[in-house]
Amino acid sequence: MSDAVIRPARVALVGNPNTGKTALFNALTGSRQKVANYAGVTVERKEGTVTTAAGRTLSVLDLPGTYSLRARSPDEAVTRDAVLGRLAGEEEPDVVVAVADATNLRLVLRLILELKAVGRPMVLALNMYDIAQRQGLRIDLEGLQQELGCPIVTTVATRKRGIEELTAKVDELVASGALSTDNTWHEPSAAEIRGAHREAQRILKAYVRPPERPDTFTAKVDAVLLHPLAGLLILGAVMFLVFQAVFSWAGPPADAIEAGVAWLGAEVGRLIPGDLLRSLVVDGLFAGVGSVLVFLPQILVLFFFIILLEDFGYMARAAFLMDRIMGVTGLHGRAFIPLFSSFACAIPGIMSARVIDQKRDRMTTILVAPLMTCSARIPVYTLIIGAFIPDRTVGPGFNLQGLVMFGLFASGVVSALVVSFVIRKVFWRGAVEPFLMELPTYKLPSAESVARNVLQRAQIFLSRAGRIILPLMVLVWVLSTFPSAPAGATGPAIDYSFAGMIGHAIQPLFAPIGFNWQMVVALIPGFAAREVAVAALGTVYAVGDAEANATALGVTLAHSWSLATGLSFLAWYIFAPQCVATLGVVKRETNSWGWTAVMFGYMVTLAYLASFAVYHAAVALGAG
Repeated sequence: MSDAVIRPARVALVGNPNTGKTALFNALTGSRQKVANYAGVTVERKEGTVTTAAGRTLSVLDLPGTYSLRARSPDEAVTRDAVLGRLAGEEEPDVVVAVADATNLRLVLRLILELKAVGRPMVLALNMYDIAQRQGLRIDLEGLQQELGCPIVTTVATRKRGIEELTAKVDELVASGALSTDNTWHEPSAAEIRGAHREAQRILKAYVRPPERPDTFTAKVDAVLLHPLAGLLILGAVMFLVFQAVFSWAGPPADAIEAGVAWLGAEVGRLIPGDLLRSLVVDGLFAGVGSVLVFLPQILVLFFFIILLEDFGYMARAAFLMDRIMGVTGLHGRAFIPLFSSFACAIPGIMSARVIDQKRDRMTTILVAPLMTCSARIPVYTLIIGAFIPDRTVGPGFNLQGLVMFGLFASGVVSALVVSFVIRKVFWRGAVEPFLMELPTYKLPSAESVARNVLQRAQIFLSRAGRIILPLMVLVWVLSTFPSAPAGATGPAIDYSFAGMIGHAIQPLFAPIGFNWQMVVALIPGFAAREVAVAALGTVYAVGDAEANATALGVTLAHSWSLATGLSFLAWYIFAPQCVATLGVVKRETNSWGWTAVMFGYMVTLAYLASFAVYHAAVALGAG
């Protein structure tokens, strides 16, 4: 058979959470993958391609983790519908690859029996097989294969072992023509699920023997990390070090980006004829976008730690530790992961709340997730802290600016807990559901996988800078430049511009919290994307300054604002409503403009009250 007649095929990866499914997806597809959303839903869609030894192109779909096709959350519903070929705009899979953690087959066997009932050709990938061998875990592969009626391949995704064998098995199934088109699956009843569970236990007992050398490392580490007191102290220390690293590690590369942007802006400015065009390019684009790009290192450092902790297996432990504390405030233990993810960006944090089964727990998590300090706030925090907080060491080697940054992040956490308590008391009274979570074994993260995920986040940030920030900066420049000052004007030219008019008109509403009109102008585009506020300030304050950069902007603000005003601005951004994109995701996840309006309203109110209190307290203490 020639390559020309070898038809491509679609493969769906299905498995429990924490089975190494995404690592297997990365090993299969490498850089040949794309990330998007499924049509009509906000569940993330990862698809990539791989070519088999026979020349067949496989389109591989990495589906969200699930414990059963009897879906109880939006993520699990997408996995079920994808397997059944029910997703709008999606072709049904030709082959299902069930991915299992070879060291923990207890839960996945029931899922495999459900997948078998669907009737699609299936391959079982026993992942992390090297760990199972080290533990002396004995699996009767031949007997298990005959029992399940599907081929079994052992894999070690992080080392790309078994990948060729897996693609060969999939290729064989496709070539054999054993593709199912008659889908008579129905959602299993409670009795059928209990029967499947008993059948899974029978299979486990018959074909899997306990390990001769159990994983004592995980048990020993968990004895410390899950200790009620020591575990919480360690979690606090980990989070503290993460936020210290955001400031210290990212310093040198941020300085390099800032210097590079300033140099490039000056060089480009020399080549552009005409003052107006030069101002647009240098003062609008370079001063605007450049003042946001300078914060890319801080954002990537934060993403790096979140990805690293999740791959290592610590995030599930953190959720377990936080369950008791969060339960007091009305949050489910599973809410920790969406809330922690919101430190990077509220959008994936809100979307990841789909793993929470109960609607009221999921809704509470969605409504408070934007209070967590997302990475888009980092440019604002970094700018204001750099302008008003001295860069000096306090205590045992701690940076004062880092301590203030940690305090801002902590304020977001505390406010989220308080608001969740109020929400549960007002809207959903009753006990929180018991917290159940499968704790994965500790694994050494794959450097390649971590690097790829961090790189993807960098691309998303840069894409956002191009699609959202760039046009907004052009708009801010236009508003700040036109109309020009009349002949004989004595004040700054921007006072006579559209931006000046808008800022002066709205400023009285913000006068009680110490905001000047330039700050009000920055808030308007900042609603589209938080980090744009920094770029807007750079454009407003840097008009006519061809070499404006973040350092110069910070110096300008330090001379233009009082300390009380700077602190009020920080307080506003702890609680201020999220960007438009986040509000859109809240609407899609809740399917309600009403809940979106509730979230927006309470955040505006909190932001204004917090800024008012901070500003007047600072003035009373002589910082005005």
